[in-house]
Amino acid sequence: MDKYTNLKTLFESRQDQENSAAMAKYMKNRFIFYGIATPERKELYKDFLKAEKASKKIDWSFLDKCYADDHREFQYLVYDYLLAMKKYLVYEDTDKIQRYIITKPWWDTTDFLCKVIGEIGLKDQRVSGLMLKWSAGSDIWLKRTAILHQLAYKDKTDIVLLEQIISNCLGSNEFFINKAIGWALREYSKTAPEWVESFISRRKNELSPLSIKEGSKYI
Repeated sequence: MDKYTNLKTLFESRQDQENSAAMAKYMKNRFIFYGIATPERKELYKDFLKAEKASKKIDWSFLDKCYADDHREFQYLVYDYLLAMKKYLVYEDTDKIQRYIITKPWWDTTDFLCKVIGEIGLKDQRVSGLMLKWSAGSDIWLKRTAILHQLAYKDKTDIVLLEQIISNCLGSNEFFINKAIGWALREYSKTAPEWVESFISRRKNELSPLSIKEGSKYI
């Protein structure tokens, strides 16, 4: 039995119809679920991910099968896999990750795949140019990824890049964009509150009320 089939059998054995309906409803019925809660799901494939890390090689064919599966837990497995294997990610993998971001897109996958991109960005400066390109494009999930990819960088945050990316996304009526801008500013305010306060003051006429509210939470 191959890896994908083995995991599918495992997921199916833990299917919970009541949780499945509740999880689907929470995601606006965009996806179907086995109904496996996050802690249990991660426990199910903990040993599998450990074995994959030992192989020191990302199995993209396996990940493609997972991402093609109708059940949302398989997309969650993909980002957990990639974060576990972050040591082996390279810039050339961004094309594959981009495909995952824009396939079956919603905040629940984007907000973790942006961490995957962020891990590559810490190792390769080319990611900065790519994020500028994504932020200037029309796809809201790529724009959201660009805004949030430095979320965990703290004092490693490139503030020039952050401001350029946010500037490219100003004027949007899209909730997921304006929320992301506020989230990025709020998180960075834990590291540099003065910069965030100054930025919001300078750009208050361009920032949405939602972005200002979220970004100002800790300042």
